[in-house]
Amino acid sequence: MTPLEPSAPCPCGLGNPYGSCCGPIHAGSPAPTAAQLMRSRYSAFAIGDTAYLLRSWHASTRPSELELDESTRWLRLIVEQTEAGGPFDTAGNVTFTAIGRTPDGRFEQRERSRFVREQGSWFYVDGTDPAI
Repeated sequence: MTPLEPSAPCPCGLGNPYGSCCGPIHAGSPAPTAAQLMRSRYSAFAIGDTAYLLRSWHASTRPSELELDESTRWLRLIVEQTEAGGPFDTAGNVTFTAIGRTPDGRFEQRERSRFVREQGSWFYVDGTDPAI
């Protein structure tokens, strides 16, 4: 994992310092919305925080382990659409495009992610190709 200084720009792209954006969520504060959980998960991919990714994954679909490709560099996140997933909802969807680079070149990953909120905490359930 690559730790970030609290004053460093947050990888999620909101323009806030990591220490007041995704950092507290990575440290255990609940995300207020499904979209913020999705942004915090993108940031976790960007810094290699597999422990957080597993913690924020719903138990019904969570893999037993997760190995990230260290050659992938995440460059940008574009949130395209949110459906529900607010502070008073119990479910929500977020459609996004994540742009990254590997030794083979630039790529885009587009996904419609599904989230649920249980006991005040949001969890990632699964994702599908939004074109389907």
